Amino acid sequence: MRLFVALPLPPGVVAALDRIQRGVPGARWVPAENMHLTLRFVGDVDGADFEDLVEALAEVAVPPFNLEIAGVGHFESRQLPTLLWAGIRPSGGLKRLQAKIERACQQAGLAPETRKYSPHVTLARLGATDIGRVQAFLQRYSLFEAGIVPVEGFTLYSTHLGKGDPIYRAEVEYLFDAPAE
Repeated sequence: MRLFVALPLPPGVVAALDRIQRGVPGARWVPAENMHLTLRFVGDVDGADFEDLVEALAEVAVPPFNLEIAGVGHFESRQLPTLLWAGIRPSGGLKRLQAKIERACQQAGLAPETRKYSPHVTLARLGATDIGRVQAFLQRYSLFEAGIVPVEGFTLYSTHLGKGDPIYRAEVEYLFDAPAE
């Protein structure tokens, strides 16, 4: 089973992100139903590891908090853009949550994540895309704001690959004790 831990996004935020997904020919835009904020990619696990992970994640607790999705950017490889994303304003709450999830994953026997955590919502994957169009997109939406995301828990998802876009299924939802302020 292929897994990741993420924050689901409220419908209003997803709608705002969906509205800006245009203007870059050749981009493979992420469908609205697949938008999320990844906290930790887990990868393939078997049944016993899945149960260990479920139990370890159940111990993760932080006070509820709010996130703001704002701005856009891109990742690149060999100086070519590979992915467009919406950014996350710096958040102590998110940093604490992600660190606790990372510790829980390691306690469940997963190898430590070696990449630095860079919170973002993936908008599109890029192949042979015109760099000028990517730069125009980044400039046009540099002041973009999608709104507030109340974080009152997180979700363990499975990924099901096939033809077309992957299908994400919520396996376990973890809720914090109190609502976001």
